[in-house]
Amino acid sequence: MQERFAENWEAAKKTELRIGAYHFFSFDSPGESQLKHFTETVPAFDKMLPPVVDFEFYGDKKVNPPDQESVCTQLEVMLQGLEAYYGVKPVIYATEDTLQFYLEGRFEEYPLWIRNVVKKPDTGNRDWLFWQYTNRKRLDGYEGDETYIDVNVFCGSRDDWELWSGNFKME
Repeated sequence: MQERFAENWEAAKKTELRIGAYHFFSFDSPGESQLKHFTETVPAFDKMLPPVVDFEFYGDKKVNPPDQESVCTQLEVMLQGLEAYYGVKPVIYATEDTLQFYLEGRFEEYPLWIRNVVKKPDTGNRDWLFWQYTNRKRLDGYEGDETYIDVNVFCGSRDDWELWSGNFKME
């Protein structure tokens, strides 16, 4: 899997796309080891999008959520380490469940990418930068193994996107 990532990463860098990498946060692993894996896998380059940490329940975690303080401590290690390594604030991808249970009143300095594929997200007083509004889209030209893909929207104009996505210097 990691070899495929490196191949795709290098190919994507040769396009005009704005690219970045995404990490699925584990409630079962220390933040330090997750950070190490990410930084060893994802080489920084100029104008790379900020790293994204996917922070959502998996397995039985929604019905048996791990301790808030210990999880937030590990998430903080990951987020601060990514920011120190890449020089930009990472984006937190979350569901409303993890937002309310773990992130309420915490990590508000990090941009939020919220997932709600049923209705407009409820993030309380917190603004979101991205919203995943469906996971059931078919895309012309897509030839992957999955029938459907996720679709997201950026909260802003085309000019806002160009400004936000083109402003990162990471070399």
